[in-house]
Amino acid sequence: MALHRIIRENILRPTNIPAAIAAVAILICGAVFDHQNGQLADERARAEVLSQANLIRAKLEGDINGDVQLVRGLAAEISSQPDMTQSTFAEVGANLVRADSQVKMVAGAPNLVISLVHPLRGNEAAMGLDYRTRPGQYESGLRARDSGDVVLIGPVDLVQGGRAIIARLPVFTHPFDGGRAFWGLVSAIIDLDKLYRDCGLVGSDAPIAVAITGTDGLGKDGIRFFGDAAIERDHPVRVNVRVPSGAWTIAAIPKGGWEAARPSRWLLRLAILAGGLVIVVPTWLIGRLVEERRAHLLRMRDRERELERLSRRLELALDASKVGVWEVDVEAQQLVWDDRMNELYNYPADGGPRDFTHWRDRVDEHDLRRAIWEFESALKPGRYESQFRIRLDEGRSRVVRAMGRAYVSSNGSAKVIGVAWDVTSDVALTEDLQRSKALTEARNADLEAARARIEYNALHDFLTRLPNRMYMDRALEENARRCATTGGGVVLLHIDLDGFKQINDTLGHAAGDAMLIHSAKVIRDNIRDGDFVARTGGDEFVVLCKADAGIAGFDALARRIIASGREPILYEGHECRLGMSIGIAGAFGGAVDRRQLLVNADLALYRAKSLGRNRFEFYTEELQEEILNSKQTADDIVRGLERGEFIAYYQPQFDARTYQIVGVEALARWRHPTRGLVPPNEFIPIAEELTVIGAIDRVVLELALNQFRLWRAGGHDVPRLSVNVSLRRLHDESLLQGLRDLAIEPGVLSFELVETIYLDERDERFSRTIDQIKALGVDIEIDDFGTGYASIVSLTKLKPRRLKIDRQLVTPVTRSDAQRRLVQAIVDIGRSLDIEIVAEGVETLEHARLLRDLGCDILQGYAFAEPMSGEEFERFMSSRTRLVAS
Repeated sequence: MALHRIIRENILRPTNIPAAIAAVAILICGAVFDHQNGQLADERARAEVLSQANLIRAKLEGDINGDVQLVRGLAAEISSQPDMTQSTFAEVGANLVRADSQVKMVAGAPNLVISLVHPLRGNEAAMGLDYRTRPGQYESGLRARDSGDVVLIGPVDLVQGGRAIIARLPVFTHPFDGGRAFWGLVSAIIDLDKLYRDCGLVGSDAPIAVAITGTDGLGKDGIRFFGDAAIERDHPVRVNVRVPSGAWTIAAIPKGGWEAARPSRWLLRLAILAGGLVIVVPTWLIGRLVEERRAHLLRMRDRERELERLSRRLELALDASKVGVWEVDVEAQQLVWDDRMNELYNYPADGGPRDFTHWRDRVDEHDLRRAIWEFESALKPGRYESQFRIRLDEGRSRVVRAMGRAYVSSNGSAKVIGVAWDVTSDVALTEDLQRSKALTEARNADLEAARARIEYNALHDFLTRLPNRMYMDRALEENARRCATTGGGVVLLHIDLDGFKQINDTLGHAAGDAMLIHSAKVIRDNIRDGDFVARTGGDEFVVLCKADAGIAGFDALARRIIASGREPILYEGHECRLGMSIGIAGAFGGAVDRRQLLVNADLALYRAKSLGRNRFEFYTEELQEEILNSKQTADDIVRGLERGEFIAYYQPQFDARTYQIVGVEALARWRHPTRGLVPPNEFIPIAEELTVIGAIDRVVLELALNQFRLWRAGGHDVPRLSVNVSLRRLHDESLLQGLRDLAIEPGVLSFELVETIYLDERDERFSRTIDQIKALGVDIEIDDFGTGYASIVSLTKLKPRRLKIDRQLVTPVTRSDAQRRLVQAIVDIGRSLDIEIVAEGVETLEHARLLRDLGCDILQGYAFAEPMSGEEFERFMSSRTRLVAS
């Protein structure tokens, strides 16, 4: 009824009808226009969200594909070096796992068992993990192997914290038969949180909210792993992110939803409303003015009632809050207190008039002087505020807070009126909070100190307390920026301890630690002020020096460090001696590159160690050229094995008395497409470093055996064939089975071993391999005898069939009696052990005659024939046959 009355009295007045009709018409037109404007705003908002989503998609695809390309590079490196060691893997992996990289860990799993990890620290538990025993891991590994491409797994939660996606890539090696063999898997853990940050998904002011679905690359069929589920329900814009082995789906809406993205339409609505008001308000005002007088009278009565109501409310509020009201007549020194003030100060309510004495008697003596001063000081500005303690009976106390304002009454006297209330509990609570704050600040200080200790430990080596590799990388980056700005320079000294392994192995790790601590002190004592020294791992140290004036003078620093490092150290009664090899490299201005500088210093260190150790070498362009040539040769060797460029040449061996062919030695040659025929001394050392010398031995053996069979099939009687065998080939587990499969006739094949092999490998495994080779009918010969450290005991243990005297001993026999006596002694030793003696390097017939007279059984050298191809050797044998027949 009241609503009906209000409508009838205020709206359905005759004076309001024209205004109401105009208002309805304006509202209808405004609603239509507002709806059309909203549709256009929605279309613009969706287009803007789609543009932002495409930017995020491009960043995700670029970063993920970039990380996968790094993993592909690692897989390619492993494919070319299938026997890669952990240390080599760590060096290669360090280029992937960097502070600015999203890849936080890489692992290699030959035959699906993880044996290569970087960084190893903190990931030791991953070593030895067998994917075949992990169902989830095994299926993804099979997918990668069968597809031959990257498989993306995750996101997954990491045990050490954070989330990541795993890129798993199969590795195939290329055997020499031209096929492809599955080596295993390479996995890289990509830090998902860093990927989100780098792509602007977190920590940015992007105007859109994003949700991503598609775990394991399943696209919209996968599980949502980023963003709020509410985004999927709010009609989002969708784009697909192409990732290896699948896709992700991005759903995007504006932050705050589509409503928040729409531009405010209130300005338009206000304009429509203003236009309507221009028409409606004047009409409405005319009607309202008629009743203004009557309304004014009604308001006067309402105000009187409201004043009465507010007075009652004030009284109730003061009573409920226990706030007392007081008034002071400053000149008369009189107080007017209400009942709550008497209760607050513990006076009876009917105690009569009060004065300042009643107040002073209650205020605590420690607060009285301050409280009086605060009251007197408040008279001039007119505002009074104070807090003090009052004493009650039985030793109780209370904290009172008072506030007031000064004014002048109608009779001209100065007065202050105010309120007071009990704040004892508030003061106690404040004191508790202050104590808690002090405790919190003390704890924060402890946490800050702990954080500083943790940061120090993270950047320093625990043993020598020198900065570690991470700290050194930061220092290098800072110096690189400095040099790029100022044009200055920096020099790096890469130091490696010589003889450390022997001390560590013989005296124990405690002695090794003592040597490292001593070496760190030696380096610190000899560097200059401002130089930076770090232990980068094992027995390696790096000194980083400013070199704005050039690289001159750092040889003196290196000599000083080496000289101090040579001094003997006494450890538990043992005199220990160390040496130091140092590689020095420098860079200047904008050319300072942290990684290249480290590589250059490492190359110089390698040169210093190869030239005898305990010395220093500077990095030069000539050294770089030499390394590049060696790298090119190494690459050509690998390609040459794939293309079948390695061939066998054959040099015949002759009976020392009859000059009849009694054997032939197969020699490795490299038929390079541009360099022509390359001799062994130019590629064998590099092949040994590449660990492919065993593969070359196998190729030469197979070619020689095939050629041997062709000679015999053609009627040429070659009694036996000898081939060189490297130490790595002897350690090849497939060697013995391969010899069994060849079904070699006993006595036909001989393996030539260099003299130092059996001296360095006198273990049971080596001896057992030699015995098994002999059991298959393959003879053993000792090659290059006299150039190593062979002993009579070694010969008696190995029991070779033949002994080849090196050409360095054979060549001087025609002009040196001492050399002839030396060869005679070797022959006598061979005869006493029933070993045939082969002399190689026979250059002239005089050599042949002298060696025959000295007792050599077999001769080999240019005096009879040079090494030749299989066809040339066949023609050589045919010509000898015709010569004998004639």
